[in-house]
Amino acid sequence: MRESILTIPITEVLEPREGCPICRMRDMLEKRTVEYIMGAAMMEPDVRIETNRLGFCHTHFKQMLKQKNRLSLALMLQTHLEETDRQLFSRKKLFEPKDMRKKKLSEINESCFVCSKVDWGMERLLRTFFEMYQSRESRQLIAEQEYICLPHYDLLQSLAPQYLSKAELKGFSEFIGELTEKQIALLYRDVSHYCNMYDYRNTGKDADWDESKDSIERAIKFITSRD
Repeated sequence: MRESILTIPITEVLEPREGCPICRMRDMLEKRTVEYIMGAAMMEPDVRIETNRLGFCHTHFKQMLKQKNRLSLALMLQTHLEETDRQLFSRKKLFEPKDMRKKKLSEINESCFVCSKVDWGMERLLRTFFEMYQSRESRQLIAEQEYICLPHYDLLQSLAPQYLSKAELKGFSEFIGELTEKQIALLYRDVSHYCNMYDYRNTGKDADWDESKDSIERAIKFITSRD
């Protein structure tokens, strides 16, 4: 498949062949969005209106806290809290529906500016991902990936009918299923070995932990898509 401005980001995501490629795709979008919002964009009126309204989820608050510019985050929090107070506790309008405040509260708790941008970007990147799957070269790149994590295996399975023909679906499901099933077997082996190492017969200075020492962390990442 000929490289284009649309396919280059997917090719770059597939090149490392380490971990889950869809996780890398999401991480790339998150990193760019967090850096964008913590930079000069923080002072753009249109952006601030959106961050005031949507706020941020716990995951992306943690990522923003790791950035150097804490003042940017404080300023966004200041106006987000102000907007939240206005939405929930300002004087009730005459014809406001009875459950409007409850609906607004749910929207505030469930929304995130970074999530909305990442979802927008993922939709477009995954569309290209499925288009690239049609080519032999791209299928080879996907086949060489270490694994596809459980949440993103589910995501790809749910999106496949939108982009692939009925004739292609079974092959695609088996194709990505092999990558996920292989990782489950590997993690089960390593976690089981970790558990067995606590048997008194396996203790001592010559105890062989093999690849099991970080198996708990790797299993959690595979199951949740997050470190």
